[in-house]
Amino acid sequence: MLLLVFFLAAAAALLVKFATADGDFTLLSKGPAKREEVEGKVVWITGASRGIGEILAKQFANLGAKVILSARNKMELERVKSEITSKHPASRVEVLPLDLASGEDSLREVVKEAESLFSGAGVDFMIHNAAFERPKRNTLEETEKGLQDTFHINVLGTITLTHLLAPSMLERGRGHFVVMSSAAGKCPSPGQAIYSSSKHALNGYFHTLRAELCTKGIKVTVVCPGPIETPGLSGAGSSGQSGSSEKRVSAERCAELTIIAATHGLKEAWISDQPILLVMYLAQYMPTIAYWFLDRVGANRLDAAASKGNTYSWKLFFGQKKLA
Repeated sequence: MLLLVFFLAAAAALLVKFATADGDFTLLSKGPAKREEVEGKVVWITGASRGIGEILAKQFANLGAKVILSARNKMELERVKSEITSKHPASRVEVLPLDLASGEDSLREVVKEAESLFSGAGVDFMIHNAAFERPKRNTLEETEKGLQDTFHINVLGTITLTHLLAPSMLERGRGHFVVMSSAAGKCPSPGQAIYSSSKHALNGYFHTLRAELCTKGIKVTVVCPGPIETPGLSGAGSSGQSGSSEKRVSAERCAELTIIAATHGLKEAWISDQPILLVMYLAQYMPTIAYWFLDRVGANRLDAAASKGNTYSWKLFFGQKKLA
């Protein structure tokens, strides 16, 4: 009888822990970031002019990393640099404007410059954070231009940058790619077909890259955030504005957990509140149930997006939309 009571109590505690979690259990078990893994190392961050990229830059600098800030907007990059150095005068920060859609020749020159910074130290961590995201809409309403714009930034530019940087890492026998993917890259995401497909492509490429190069000193961490609260901006794993009724993990917490995942060498990490975290677990371990759940949600989620309602609510499952 006591054993049964103990078992039920443990099960209840586990359920409560899962219901209140903002990341997968492996990630949350790792404790704080390992400062020794990044202190004095060169960390190159794309999409660093705002949102999660800006916060990642500030947190990495706070851990003693040498930071390269990249994005298209040089003025915003300079602002981020100024904010970092004013708070931490000893921080070493460089600004390197970058357009991922500019083509291989242009990206090759940017990689050469990044490798030459900090007395030619070379890039230790490449944080692929830049992303292009479209508003939620019906898959059949998407355009060819939307497809091209999304894949040029999220996939082709990111992969090309990796292809150009990896040889230098291999020569040094070390390097770590940290990829800001999305929950939409782990499971279907109604209303985000093109964005979701771009993130699935990243997951496939970088997990394969790690399998090929892990014995040569190359590490890869794929981070899959769900809805993230980024004031005035869309979240890394979802669209929507600050102040909506949607429950979101803060951008600061997302950055913190991302650095924990990277410094502990995790191959993949999930960052999200419920119900998205549950859907990700189902998609990983019980895909048939996950697909059934998302089929129930899909049409209702499109309606919620059209009315600017909560697209991450449990209530979507109980909507009255008739399913085909």
